Amino acid sequence: MPIISMLGTGTVARALAERFLLADCTVRFGARDVKAAKAKLSGVLATAATLSPAEASAGADMIVLAVPAGAVVVAVRSTGDPAGRILLDCTNPLRWDAGPVWAPPPEGSTSLALAAAFPTARIVKGFNHFGAEIQHNPALTTGSADAFFAGDDAEAKTFVMSLAGRMGFRAHDAGPLRNSALLENLAVLWIHLASVGGAGRDFAFQMERQH
Repeated sequence: MPIISMLGTGTVARALAERFLLADCTVRFGARDVKAAKAKLSGVLATAATLSPAEASAGADMIVLAVPAGAVVVAVRSTGDPAGRILLDCTNPLRWDAGPVWAPPPEGSTSLALAAAFPTARIVKGFNHFGAEIQHNPALTTGSADAFFAGDDAEAKTFVMSLAGRMGFRAHDAGPLRNSALLENLAVLWIHLASVGGAGRDFAFQMERQH
């Protein structure tokens, strides 16, 4: 049973945590303010362990980053030494100007910033290109939502993709970690369509074949 450490207790973190539970994972939440974090958890998440980031990440098979994009490096540092750890980056560096605008760090994406800060960590980008509604329930009228994952560590990416399949997604290998920038831009498109585009938030992208 994989142990998943969730950094963040917002809508994305809670939605993904519920899917991880459905995939027979053990979920722990890591937060600086444990009491405030616990207050956000209800339903099936109410009994999840809520600990300091270091305690929640100790012995975990994967650390999931569901915090603001600008806080990811600090969040990982709060867990201790991430050497050899799988870090799943679900964040998007954005600003708003009559719609979402991609605003990456100098490294080129939040995932590449993580790779620069923690070169021995095993970083995978994914679960970032749709909203919490799809993260909570990937079932669409035409089948399961597609989830794309980028990373340089093949074993780590296979672990995440296998887990995504158990969570109800159709997982696709999006290539090396440099393509994390493409997934962040895919998120910009989704947010634009969902908000100023008027499509609503109950959709996701799918790869389908011609007849």
